[in-house]
Amino acid sequence: MKIAVLTDSESASGFRLAGLDVYVANGREEAEALLKQLVADDSLALLAVDEGLIPDPAAHVAREMRGRDLPVVLPFPSLAFAFGEEGEDVQGYMRRLVKSTIGYEVKL
Repeated sequence: MKIAVLTDSESASGFRLAGLDVYVANGREEAEALLKQLVADDSLALLAVDEGLIPDPAAHVAREMRGRDLPVVLPFPSLAFAFGEEGEDVQGYMRRLVKSTIGYEVKL
């Protein structure tokens, strides 16, 4: 079973360095088409999807996933969205991420 990532071109290099199968989309329409193709792939165990491309990928492919356990569709926050649009710095982003995970704010 494989792990694949659906992301933008800026984030793709890091995932490739980690040895993952990376699929690049240049916009939402292209990402939605790729997502449907990837969900149909029986060799995938986990499919990580950039939330900057598709905000709720699991809901987007709910019909295709009905009655199936794999692949698990895992959204991850887009770094371009986290730092670009909100103007948040890296420490602010990490502080918010830790607080949402453990429920406490940690001073970094």
